[in-house]
Amino acid sequence: MKPELEVIAFDLLSCTIAQENGADRIELCANPLEGGTTPSLGMIERARKLVSIQLFPIIRPRGGDFLYTEEEFKSMIRDIQACKELGCDGVVVGMLNSNGSIDQKRTTDLIQYAEGMQLTFHRAFDRVQNPAESLQQLIDMGFHRILTSGLHPTAVEGAAILADLVNRSAGRIKIMAGSGVKSENILALAAQTQAPAYHASARKSISSSMHYRNEWMRENLEQITIDAEEVSALRKKIDSIHI
Repeated sequence: MKPELEVIAFDLLSCTIAQENGADRIELCANPLEGGTTPSLGMIERARKLVSIQLFPIIRPRGGDFLYTEEEFKSMIRDIQACKELGCDGVVVGMLNSNGSIDQKRTTDLIQYAEGMQLTFHRAFDRVQNPAESLQQLIDMGFHRILTSGLHPTAVEGAAILADLVNRSAGRIKIMAGSGVKSENILALAAQTQAPAYHASARKSISSSMHYRNEWMRENLEQITIDAEEVSALRKKIDSIHI
């Protein structure tokens, strides 16, 4: 079995690049400088029309921690409903309690609204106090994947914990290694972790096409998108992996 390749997209251009270069799935996000927040309704709708591969918008109302107010929780419910209405294949969610445990009650509520879509628990998992217990809870709740860097800033640093999570999961949920995953390290990471899925940003910046720029603003107006060559290289490397 070949592992999955998920690519993050912060703009619509990235969606087409991801599909054309072999990604299996897109995690659609806004606000790259905050680690990704829920994209707009218009962006989700256009992305769904542009690509046929799996599309998973992130449901994250703001940056910062994953301890949400009741009003933020209500907005997450509505965003999930919108994703379902627009034909998204899945959503990416994550909610914690202040003690570092998973907010099981409200996460279960979100799952009910997402019925019929696949579920990924995002890198809120890397902030849990007890990863083994949290893993079992997410399995019991019916999640399909956990996006994690093994409780470290990057997947390379967290490789040992990723390997342990893969072992503990025993095929009941997919552990998707993310953060710092590149074509230059994915084979070593796969050998260490045996993870069945990988998440990459393949990020690059492109300059603005504006001819006029107000120099007083002192800004470069760069746009964050993804590198087609890196996505293609990741696909080729992943296709050589058998787990």
